[in-house]
Amino acid sequence: MATERGADKSICPSDVARNLFAPNWRKYMDEVRAIAVDLQRHGKVAITQKNQPVDVNNIKGPIRIKII
Repeated sequence: MATERGADKSICPSDVARNLFAPNWRKYMDEVRAIAVDLQRHGKVAITQKNQPVDVNNIKGPIRIKII
């Protein structure tokens, strides 16, 4: 989904969860966020908050996922 949006834009983990797991998407949010963190550690995406890189070991609050 992040690739489809392009390098200039980001997606919310809830977009992914809603797309893959509707109508029970909320129960998959932790899993989607964990996969995003793994993808960042492998250099595939960047995780941001307020358009700034975030320490994935200390995420608090909403995040965005951006393709690199």
